[in-house]
Amino acid sequence: MSLYAFLKLVEIKTKLASLFPLIVGLLFVTYRYNTFKPLNTLIFFGSMVLFDMATTAINNYMDYRKATSEEYRRRENIIGQERIPEWLVVLTILTLVTSATALGIWLVVRTDLIVLLAGMLCFAIGILYSFGPIPISRMPLGEIFSGITMGFGILFLAVYVNAFDQGIANLVWEGAIVTLRVDLIRFIEIILVSLPCIFTISNIMLANNICDLDDDIRNHRFTLPYYIGRRYAIWLFNGLYLASFAAILACVLLKILPLIMLLVLPVVLPVYRLVKKFNQKQVKSQTFNVAVKNLVLVNGTIAVLLMIAVFF
Repeated sequence: MSLYAFLKLVEIKTKLASLFPLIVGLLFVTYRYNTFKPLNTLIFFGSMVLFDMATTAINNYMDYRKATSEEYRRRENIIGQERIPEWLVVLTILTLVTSATALGIWLVVRTDLIVLLAGMLCFAIGILYSFGPIPISRMPLGEIFSGITMGFGILFLAVYVNAFDQGIANLVWEGAIVTLRVDLIRFIEIILVSLPCIFTISNIMLANNICDLDDDIRNHRFTLPYYIGRRYAIWLFNGLYLASFAAILACVLLKILPLIMLLVLPVVLPVYRLVKKFNQKQVKSQTFNVAVKNLVLVNGTIAVLLMIAVFF
């Protein structure tokens, strides 16, 4: 397998979606908790990227195996396009998952079992997203799981591996019984900060499913737009961006984020212009990138403003 084919198999360009929750999480933990652990962050970053690549490769492999159209395999799927042997795809997936797991175990040794529990949950969702008799990607749940797992899960772990010793959560052993205790205020703060990441990542999946609606139906992929219809799917797409800005405003009003974060509000205008373009035409080759551009606009601005708050 060539490097080009590998990068296409793991869809390296889409890893931007997982990078922003990491960056926002690291800046938030530095701002809010005044702590940063470089080695923990580096280990987590490696595990996250490797597993993200693995889940994408699994998704492409399962799409290839379950496709009902030979033309789809040859024309649309990278495995068919590059004629990658199936055994090599499976070996690549196993290597990525094993490497991500090894790094994850190292991180658990350096932190605590909360990281193990959160990591196992994210791993399970990532694998079940494409694998199994009824994968999440072929159900009307893809947007929810991708948004929560990446938008909240990555951001939470980015915060926790740097501040695991500050009482966000802990396991209490009472004989043979283990109890998970969570500082609800801090946990809710992290949820609120993660909402823009959750919503903008969910919208990448939603935009993809809206554009692929006809192809998905032919290949027996019944995603959210199939159930609610294209019209309401577009309404939801628009509404999630409004909710992203509302979440930022709420974080400022609750003093979770600094006042400088209000400077993200002018980004509403370019986001609106891009959304309007998507509303007019939902063609993957022409307007899917609206969701990617908006993710960069919203979360990139949040990251820059948080960086200013941290350093100045």
